[in-house]
Amino acid sequence: MLVSRVVALVGALVFASPVVASAGSRSAPSPTLIEFSHRLDEDRVERLAPLINQFNSQQKDIVVKLVHRIDGEDPKQINLVTPDEYESYLARKARFKPLHDVMREAREPIDEKAVAHELRDGLVDARGRLYALPVAFSTPVLFYNKDAFRRAGLNPERPPKTWAEMQDAAGKLVETGSQCAYTTSRPASIFIDNVSARDAASVSDAKGNLVFNGLAQVKHIAMMATWFKSKYFTYFGRGDEADRRFARGECAMLTSSSAFYSTLSRQNHVEVGVSPLPYHDDVYGAPQSALADGASLWISGRLKPQETKGVARFVKFILGSEVQAKLTLAGGFLPMTPVARAAASSSLMKSDLEGLQAAYLQLDGKPIQPAVRVARIERIRDIVDEELEAVWANRKPAKEALDNAVERGNAVLRASPSLKRGLAGN
Repeated sequence: MLVSRVVALVGALVFASPVVASAGSRSAPSPTLIEFSHRLDEDRVERLAPLINQFNSQQKDIVVKLVHRIDGEDPKQINLVTPDEYESYLARKARFKPLHDVMREAREPIDEKAVAHELRDGLVDARGRLYALPVAFSTPVLFYNKDAFRRAGLNPERPPKTWAEMQDAAGKLVETGSQCAYTTSRPASIFIDNVSARDAASVSDAKGNLVFNGLAQVKHIAMMATWFKSKYFTYFGRGDEADRRFARGECAMLTSSSAFYSTLSRQNHVEVGVSPLPYHDDVYGAPQSALADGASLWISGRLKPQETKGVARFVKFILGSEVQAKLTLAGGFLPMTPVARAAASSSLMKSDLEGLQAAYLQLDGKPIQPAVRVARIERIRDIVDEELEAVWANRKPAKEALDNAVERGNAVLRASPSLKRGLAGN
């Protein structure tokens, strides 16, 4: 899921410097400082600096400042939480204040139901109220190198829609000299969470127990194992190294976050095409919706009254349709509301809209919101990645690896009943 990149783009929202106002010889009170905790890359922050400057220029008594998060420190007033950190923040949920409470106390009402339902999973309480804000979400899509397609005799305007078509395309790419026909970032998220969602296959049962060792998942991982042996699929690790390889033109096809399109469109190293995540056309009920995920805003539970007002103003600011359209342009993220979606669609250039439209297309199916996402739970994500790596190394067949991953993952959930309750939205 491009976590480092996705979060980095949003960080620019909080780039600012405190300002002390004065009136004559008497200094006015210093503005209330709102610290925004993050794990960001400085290069990405600069893209959205004008937005945070715009916010601070509209305030007389509030200023937002970016601070780099240090492991183990107390939460700041605003905290940008990545999917990789979701489990640890869920475990400390009592230390944060629900977003709906912050807005109510500040008397800054927002229409929570206007936030798109596909972005709310894992961020609402049992009554459907927003606990945190899905500020930088995206969905996994297929990127492909149009020049590589042309060299292989493939139509660059007709990307593969199914995994079977992907196999045909990979075969032609390898035959014409491609050293990396297909690769993926975040394999646990894409191969387990999202392939399952697209194929209407369950990751967990009604009680929250893991069951992603079913026929659909085994079939997919077995196919990937065959591709790996045939050089159709190249593995570059558990994170985002595959993105960098594709961006340099080393790979012809990539499955990764739709937000990555924003980065690719600026680099101009590769003529990029983008389409929805493939699905298995021989699975009944496919294709269904893919899963949206990304960075979310969590608010400290220890806010002073003036801090509460400042945080609420900032939330209202980034929920504005104009600001969301700019955020989409800079980061490729999904607008949070229908009004913002319309604003983004009307204000973005055609080339900028390609990634966004591919993300939208795969959210139009029947939404599946699993009780558990393996990629959001670090311990289970590591187990899945480890078992998948055993498959690529030909140490285990797909069925054995997924059986082991499910057994080990369920042991983690049994040992952490509070985590299981939290995932269920308790």
